[in-house]
Amino acid sequence: MIFCIADSFQSALSRLSGQEQKAVKETVFDLQMNPAAPGLQFHRIDKSKDPNFWSMRVSRDIRLIVHKTQASFLICYVGHHDDAYAWAERRRIETHPKTGAAQIVEVRERVQEFVVHKPVEIERPAAPIRALLPPPLFPHITDEELLSYGVPVDWLADIKTATEDTIFDLAVHLPREAAEALLDLAVGAKPQIPAVTAPETVSPFEHPDAQRRFRVMDDVEELKRALDFPWDRWTVFLHPSQRQVVEQSFNGPARVSGSAGTGKTVVALHRAANILRQHPQARLLLTTFSLPLANALEGKLRILTGEDKGVVPRVTVLPFKGVANELFTLAFGHHPRAATEDQIRGALRTAASEASLTSFTPRFLASEWLNVVDAWQLESLDAYQDVPRLGRKNRLGVKQREKLWPVFMRARQLIEAQGLLTWPSIFGKVTTHFSQRTDKPFTHAVVDEAQDLGVPELRMLAAVTPKGPNALFFAGDLGQRIFQEPFSWKALGVDIRGRARTLKVNYRTSHQIRQAADRLLPKLVQDVDGNEQDRRGTVSVFNGPDPEFQTYANDEREIAGVADWIKKTVADGIAPAEIGIFVRSNDQLARARAAVKAAGHTQMELSERLEQPQGRISIGTMHLAKGLEFKAVAVMACDDDVLPLQERIETVADESELDEVYETERHLFYVACTRARDQLLLSGVNPASEFLRDLGDANAKTAHSANR
Repeated sequence: MIFCIADSFQSALSRLSGQEQKAVKETVFDLQMNPAAPGLQFHRIDKSKDPNFWSMRVSRDIRLIVHKTQASFLICYVGHHDDAYAWAERRRIETHPKTGAAQIVEVRERVQEFVVHKPVEIERPAAPIRALLPPPLFPHITDEELLSYGVPVDWLADIKTATEDTIFDLAVHLPREAAEALLDLAVGAKPQIPAVTAPETVSPFEHPDAQRRFRVMDDVEELKRALDFPWDRWTVFLHPSQRQVVEQSFNGPARVSGSAGTGKTVVALHRAANILRQHPQARLLLTTFSLPLANALEGKLRILTGEDKGVVPRVTVLPFKGVANELFTLAFGHHPRAATEDQIRGALRTAASEASLTSFTPRFLASEWLNVVDAWQLESLDAYQDVPRLGRKNRLGVKQREKLWPVFMRARQLIEAQGLLTWPSIFGKVTTHFSQRTDKPFTHAVVDEAQDLGVPELRMLAAVTPKGPNALFFAGDLGQRIFQEPFSWKALGVDIRGRARTLKVNYRTSHQIRQAADRLLPKLVQDVDGNEQDRRGTVSVFNGPDPEFQTYANDEREIAGVADWIKKTVADGIAPAEIGIFVRSNDQLARARAAVKAAGHTQMELSERLEQPQGRISIGTMHLAKGLEFKAVAVMACDDDVLPLQERIETVADESELDEVYETERHLFYVACTRARDQLLLSGVNPASEFLRDLGDANAKTAHSANR
């Protein structure tokens, strides 16, 4: 007999109190051990359209909803008595007649008529009402095609009359594969149907679409992991496109990409867990760009693998610099001492002064050192003459490079004379050491936030893992690159051509927020090697309010406005710990603090340490927003001289660097906006940032309303 839990059960379980959850878990364990045990009390739900739904008593008021047949036993829902019964009375479980996937289907006649939440504006009352209503979205889609996407038969008529005003209200009542297909069709995209080999022999619960809502539990340990973390759906249920990338074997380095909220990190974590399960001798590196994100990855990987004593010693979870630090110490027997930015600039000034070099500004020297000489770890003038200068529009002739090279070499000598190394040098020494060894420290590496890898980091990762199938896997979004200039991965021996995949389903961000944020970025993004990330066709699976845009006459009015927004947000039922406020840099944090204080709340300032908000509103800079998620987000201080940051513009030494500044500032703003799940407020002091205007002229009225 198949024993499954449904995602609807996990979602419902998380809404119960701790004591109630404990009682439910004990009951579910008893069920798996022996569903026919005499102490278990089942009651048929008479009003249900599905005769196989049963209620099971957990406590005086808590009821477990199960679906049992001779072949399967499904844990479907849990709740207080009336809520649990109402859930079962409105649903049935069936195998879709076209796709063959097991589905939880809402009974159409038990669902009230849809209420259109978007008001219909009628400018000419004399005109016929019918002419003013939006047209149906799918007038030419046949029933057969809709069925091929997993649409339940009794919902076909509603879908044929769906409009842009009702599509999201309709989608929440449909199985996810059907809802996603309709949203694809609504934006002109062709839905992807998961391939099923020998569908006639596949169990309805093994279909790729069924696996996103049902998980077959093979043993008690697997069930325990699923029940211990009910709030983390991603640990159990995967979208078919995610599962395909997780399970696919690649004959070389591979990368998964996608816009914010599409589950790239989820794929990376599941792929890491699969490697550990399938290869008992694997030594896995799981890495990302910062310590807080590395700590978060480690915690989530433990959820997936459990406290398996055979797994934990085989995994290293560190940020990029942490990996270099540990491997440098392993290779050379001592910790590296990293030079600070001030020490590096001081060495460059001294070297230029000694050489009487005045034809290049200190700003240009620092930029050339950072982005070319040190990044590529150049060791000779010939290498400097040949290095690719991607995007750098200050063309340097042979004579100019001959003048510059002694300055850079002298600066390196001055740094090393102090017993210091730059971080690219540390990465470089690790790369050189391990590239010459056949025995690598890791058999596999899974890299999150891969868009922020630089030349030294990527070279190191290639050197510390063997060449071959599935050794290197990257997850990232080119639209969220905020730290590194673009460069060719292929030139460094990491060629992902033909092994790049893009995720298209956004689970984290509402349709309205995603749509607004996507205006900040091009629809098609291409890396230096020609690998494309197509953002077109990405869909969000839930609806929400439009982002709010407010600009003010001065800081004080903005602080008061954001404080009012915080009060209203909390009054609407969003807890303070589920609110995040972001600003561009430390200089604007005072405005965020003042807004939280004026709203009568306390704040937790984000830092390199990963902490829980514990009832406080989180505030921080946009750089610290990476990897976080909140139900409501305010991005403050979107002023003209703050976003893009004026200080960065003033320090540019090269025309291409100015383009790069604008691009990465736009990416940074995108990252901050897409931390919001349900509500987003963007505010600033006039004149406001040009990036606000980029979000769309449709918001212009709202953007100026606060000035009156």
